[in-house]
Amino acid sequence: MTQSVDSSVVQNPQLQSRESKRVTYIGAWLDALLGIVKVLVGFWVGSAALIADGVHSFSDLVTDGFVLAAIHYGRQEPDKDHHYGHGRIETLTTLLLGSVLIFVAGGIAWSSLDRLFSGAHVSAPGLVAILITIAALFAKEWIFRYTMQVAKRVGSKLLEANAWHSRSDALSTAVVLIALMGAQFGLGWLDGVAAIIVGLLVGKVGWDLLWESARELVDTALPEDAQQQMHDVACGVPGVDSVHDLRTRQSAGWVMVDLHVVVGPKITVSEAHEIGNEVSRRLRYQFPALTDVIFHIDPEDDAGEGDPSRLPGLPLRPEVEAALDARWYKHPVWRTLSELQLHYLNDKISVSLIISDAVHQPPQCLASQLKALASDIEWLGNVEVLFITRAASYSMR
Repeated sequence: MTQSVDSSVVQNPQLQSRESKRVTYIGAWLDALLGIVKVLVGFWVGSAALIADGVHSFSDLVTDGFVLAAIHYGRQEPDKDHHYGHGRIETLTTLLLGSVLIFVAGGIAWSSLDRLFSGAHVSAPGLVAILITIAALFAKEWIFRYTMQVAKRVGSKLLEANAWHSRSDALSTAVVLIALMGAQFGLGWLDGVAAIIVGLLVGKVGWDLLWESARELVDTALPEDAQQQMHDVACGVPGVDSVHDLRTRQSAGWVMVDLHVVVGPKITVSEAHEIGNEVSRRLRYQFPALTDVIFHIDPEDDAGEGDPSRLPGLPLRPEVEAALDARWYKHPVWRTLSELQLHYLNDKISVSLIISDAVHQPPQCLASQLKALASDIEWLGNVEVLFITRAASYSMR
């Protein structure tokens, strides 16, 4: 997650979409113009390498269309059928883009090998073809840099992939330029070799896109250093005792994280929730590409114990109150009870009984009596008696 994202753009989806579409339209017009010129000049001078490079430019035009469609649909807000947004559309488009590139690469390499081994004559292309190729080289390098700049600013992996597609076209054009200059001086075989190299370059880019999009589809996590940075940010929030089970995944350049936040065992639900909110705020500030943060509040560190929902659980309040009432209904503390607090800690249920000052006995004695009356309850942990009107309290384990 080293990519430098402009948070003001990321937080404005309309501006993000507008910038992405603008750079893609510019690239599409440029690809169309270069493709037409390269193919026409290639047929004119008889250069298989230049024709192959023109086909590569047309493949860029096709992928530009994919990118525009993905930007339009993939950046839409979540709806009733897509609760997590439409980012996977961009991922699937990138996967399709990579597949098209590999198909194009295979066609270029096959035809070029056939031309090379057949010994077809390649005439000197002439100065015009060389100058056109040089102009195309500079044009593709410019659109690569421009697209990459926008991709970094809006945090789009799809745009970044399209930028590298343009760079592959620039590299292939450079190879073609060498071949044309070689053919100009009688080394016609360089034309076929250059076309094969172009095919390999296109195939390499296609494979990279396939690999990256496939990793995203199977929810590959962020690099270890990025996860550690997130862990450190969360642990730096006041009230956080520790963090565990931090998990990340990506979708179309966006990042999603869920984590368990350990807080004090007896703080209120609202305080614990606000601590979790602060963790979310700080993570979003430090990592602008974060689009979804899910936190789970833990009163104790249960890392490595597995999913609690798959383990035997402790009784909930209705069952707890029924069990305690069966044993304490005659005791004056239970009859004057104002509030009963339950604390689920260390696989036990600790109880805090808040009463008025009407029971004139030391809280130590009251807690001891209650604990003895309920000694047969396996899940009962600490028993604590608190007076409302004074700070006296005592707990019996």
